[in-house]
Amino acid sequence: MNNAVAGFSKLSKKEKINWIANTYFSSPEEALNIIRNYTNSDEKLQQLHDEFIENTLTNLYIPLGVAPNFLINGKYRTIPMAIEESSVVAAASKAAKYWSTRGGFKATVIDTEKIGQVHFTFNGDAQKLQSFFDQIKPNFFSDTQSITKNMQQRGGGILDIKLKDKRSLLENYFQLHATFETKDSMGANFINSCLEQFATTLKEEFQNSDLFSEDETLKVVMSILSNYVPNCIVRAEVSCPIEDLTEKHIPNPQEFAERFLQAVQIAEVEPFRAVTHNKGIMNGVDAVILATGNDFRAVEAGVHAYASKNGQYASLSHAKIEDGIFTFWLEIPLALGTVGGLTSLHPLVKLCFDILEKPSAKELMQIVAVAGLAQNFAALRSLTTTGIQEGHMKMHLNNIINQFEATEEERRLIKSHFKKNAVSHSAVVEFIETIRK
Repeated sequence: MNNAVAGFSKLSKKEKINWIANTYFSSPEEALNIIRNYTNSDEKLQQLHDEFIENTLTNLYIPLGVAPNFLINGKYRTIPMAIEESSVVAAASKAAKYWSTRGGFKATVIDTEKIGQVHFTFNGDAQKLQSFFDQIKPNFFSDTQSITKNMQQRGGGILDIKLKDKRSLLENYFQLHATFETKDSMGANFINSCLEQFATTLKEEFQNSDLFSEDETLKVVMSILSNYVPNCIVRAEVSCPIEDLTEKHIPNPQEFAERFLQAVQIAEVEPFRAVTHNKGIMNGVDAVILATGNDFRAVEAGVHAYASKNGQYASLSHAKIEDGIFTFWLEIPLALGTVGGLTSLHPLVKLCFDILEKPSAKELMQIVAVAGLAQNFAALRSLTTTGIQEGHMKMHLNNIINQFEATEEERRLIKSHFKKNAVSHSAVVEFIETIRK
């Protein structure tokens, strides 16, 4: 295929599927069978999924698992996690059980402020623009009353609007910087609707103002929320006396605590390590966000920007040893919702919220942060004791076995052999070849 296709979006779903199969596959029927196998037999349910996006062909399954025994703020929770990477759910579950006997996880929402901006250029006297803004600021609130009415009834709404002079960054660049409280909704549509009205009000008031000369001009560039929410922060932490850290793989808790602390400190100062360190945190965070129908891309972007807030990319988690007490914690920005979007549409997402006992947005922030901290603890515990590969490769063994379509008898022999032998892809392949001879 080396030509553009015309009118693809106007084709029926069946026509799109047939075009894909016939254009890109030497065996179109084989491709069609794969697509059919992943299409839900319940036509109404499939239509619901088809309409989430555009040009839908079928469904891409990601396993949905659960990690039990999370003691968070004195309450046990089972956390649903949607992820394709082996060992993540097992590691989270293991960390949850470990800390459940050592006081559990403590989580606190520090703030829930969200941000949106109207970006515009102004060619003129900045002091006059500030006076103009101060004069019309009440109009931004009054002109959005029809948009904010329901949100205000739930305790949310527009918190503040500021004029920011950004000419040091870009010629004639200014912005309206607005903050919002959106309660249990993530609030993207609400915020963007408010911002677009702000832009309309700004343009109309500028045109009607007699403060400016004909040479002074104002042009709105765009109005959009920000996924960087440094004031929408949640903290999760664990702590216990150092001697209580003892377990099978931690015979010397003082040595373990010190090595763990050093591992975190390395991630605080070394960006190459920090990226992988934070990826481990996001294994837990993203898995819960996906399971609850929230936007993991937005969270990822905001979290990694937050990791760079001091001018260098650094660890999101931190540790300390003080007066014989080991403490491990993280603070991350999370703009999440428990109403609206997929949360009220996707049947499995609704199921996950039932498993979580229908949390508020603040409670979900706490749960997600705890999942990230648990995942990070599990990874660092492995790295500073047995090494990461021992547990990970054992979990990865099933993937290798499935790749070679092992029979039940071969599967039994392989698993028995690798109970006592190190797992690697080459070792498994060699063993499979041996037993197949």
